[in-house]
Amino acid sequence: MATASSATLITVAPTGAEHAKADVPQLPTTLDELVETAHTCEAAGAALIHLHIRDGEHRPTLDGGFLKAAVDALRSETDLIVQLSTGGSVHDPLEQRLTVLDAEPDSCSLTCGTTNFGDDVFLNPWGFMSDLYVQAQEREVVPEFELFELGHVHALRRLIDTHGLPFGGKVHVDFVLGVPGAMPGTAAALMAGVAMLPDEVTSWSATGIGRTHLPVLAAALSAGGHLRVGMEDNIVFARGQQVQHNSELVTRAAELATTMQRPPMSTADARELLGIKPRR
Repeated sequence: MATASSATLITVAPTGAEHAKADVPQLPTTLDELVETAHTCEAAGAALIHLHIRDGEHRPTLDGGFLKAAVDALRSETDLIVQLSTGGSVHDPLEQRLTVLDAEPDSCSLTCGTTNFGDDVFLNPWGFMSDLYVQAQEREVVPEFELFELGHVHALRRLIDTHGLPFGGKVHVDFVLGVPGAMPGTAAALMAGVAMLPDEVTSWSATGIGRTHLPVLAAALSAGGHLRVGMEDNIVFARGQQVQHNSELVTRAAELATTMQRPPMSTADARELLGIKPRR
C-alpha cells in the first residue's frame, strides 16, 4: 500500500476536452501556449503535465501529428513528465484512443471503467482497458490509473491480477471526484477509495472537479496523497474570479503543500516515484 510522502507530486492538467476556447480565451490550446504554460507551471512547482490536445480550430483531437509535436516540444523545452490522455473527448472511438501511445509519451492515463460524465457516458469497457494496459507495458509507457468510481478500484485489481505490474513496477492512481454522475467531491468519498486500494499501489493523487477543487486538494494533502490541478478540471479560482493562467492553480497548490510540510516534488523525484523511463 502507498505510504505518505514527504514531498508532493503536483500534476497540471491545463486544457482538457470540455471547455471551448471561445468561452475561455485564456485556455492554452495552441502548441506555443502549451509550451509557455508548461514552463510557467514547472517553475511554480508542477512535475507532470497531463495533456489533451486541440487542433488548429481549437477542437479536441487525437491526431498523431498534433500529439507527437506536443510531446516532442514539451520534452525538449521542459523537464516535466509528459502524460497524454487516452480519454480524448467522450465522443472519440476506442480504437483511436489506443493510438495515443504512438506519440511516445512518458505516461498515459488509463481510466478503470465506464462512468457517467454529465449528460454523456465516458466509455471504458474491459477489453479496451486491458488492451491499453498491455500496449503500455510493451511500449514502456507508465499508466496513471484514473478512478472516477469505487468500482474502478476493483477493475484496477483485476488488471493487475490479469497482466502483472505496469512498466516501471509502480502503480500510481488518480481519484477524479466531483464529475456530475460519478463519485462526489468529498473527503469521505476520497477516503473510501483510498481504503480500498490494492496493496500494489505505490502512490495516489486526487483531482476535484469545479467547486470540489479545494476540498479534495485539502483532503488529499492531509492524507498523504498527491495533487492534480488545472483548467481542465476547474476554471474558477475563487468566487467571481476566473482562473487566468494554470500557474495560479499550481502556485496555490504548491503553497498549501509547503504549508503542510510536503513541498512540491522535483521532476527527478517524480520520475523515480512513478518509474518513468528516460526518453531524451
